[in-house]
Amino acid sequence: MHKPTPHDVTLVNGQSATRLSPAQEKFNALIDAIGARRARLKEWETASDEFHRKYAAQYVPLEQELLGLKRQAVYRLHEAWAHKALGKGERITLSALIADMAQALLQRSEDAELALIYQQHAEEEHAAEIAHAPSPPGGNESIAEDDFTTGTPEEIMQRMEAMLERQERERQAAAQAREAGRASRKKPPKQRAAEHQQQAQRTELSQSIRAVYRRLASALHPDREPDEDERTRKTALMQQVNQAYEKNDLLKLLELQLELEHITRHTQTEVSEARLAHYNQILQEQADELDQEIIHVQRQFRRAYGLPSTARLTPEKMMRYLNRGITALRQEGQDLRAALAAFGDIEQVRSWLKHARRQRAQGWEDA
Repeated sequence: MHKPTPHDVTLVNGQSATRLSPAQEKFNALIDAIGARRARLKEWETASDEFHRKYAAQYVPLEQELLGLKRQAVYRLHEAWAHKALGKGERITLSALIADMAQALLQRSEDAELALIYQQHAEEEHAAEIAHAPSPPGGNESIAEDDFTTGTPEEIMQRMEAMLERQERERQAAAQAREAGRASRKKPPKQRAAEHQQQAQRTELSQSIRAVYRRLASALHPDREPDEDERTRKTALMQQVNQAYEKNDLLKLLELQLELEHITRHTQTEVSEARLAHYNQILQEQADELDQEIIHVQRQFRRAYGLPSTARLTPEKMMRYLNRGITALRQEGQDLRAALAAFGDIEQVRSWLKHARRQRAQGWEDA
């Protein structure tokens, strides 16, 4: 009975009682590692696609609806601000809240009417700050802003600077209103980022994919194969390689690389240690490339949705996070609709104002 020489080994299944050489053990471990990485990459790609679809179909419309409700709230509160039932302190607080809300909305999209409301209430807030500021020694509070003849040179300069600042704010608000009238409404940053990320995934090839493709194209070159049957096989493989490359399909390229090298777990033919070392080198490269591709997918996802690099994401958690976000938007919209219905009653506005005053620091910008 023929026995393999020390330099010839037979790849055997890990369940066999036959003792495996270190190279064989490494081969089996790499096959398992590659299988796990392939499955993980597939999970990431599937979860990302599902996330993008649901984000565009559900999250974005809810976010847009909520922004519309917040615009309505600004208009309603702006109308209530002039009501005689509000005291001076309430008007000052409400004006500051309206300015905060309008500013947050203007950062998302341009709106000429909203810009005018913001300008008015930003000036009211500025005037209130000046009114509560201590007067300088010897100051005359009744001096008009455009009086450049009364007071010390320093006081005259301060009034001049204040007037110029006011005029500049008015100029910027007017320019913003004109621009908003000309420009179409822009998509929110999150939606633009998601669409950009999807486009990037369709058009950009990762470094790993390009590296595998170059190796396969070099190995499958027909001029380098003298055997006619082998040349036919490699030509067919090259067609599949080109198709996989065009589709940006890393997993398919790696499968074709293994097929080219005749590498399978159940190889029954005897292979030399040198050949086995060659196989292990290829498998290690594939494992490393899959690791890099997984990192690439994760990085692209974080970048698209503004997530920090420290965020611990998994394919399983992604949809849970999105579902929580959708639920939160629905609840916020429901609460805001109830508030809008109550804003017709000035006493309800005063009650809301007491609650909103405590939440001003963390409120409207987070939407």
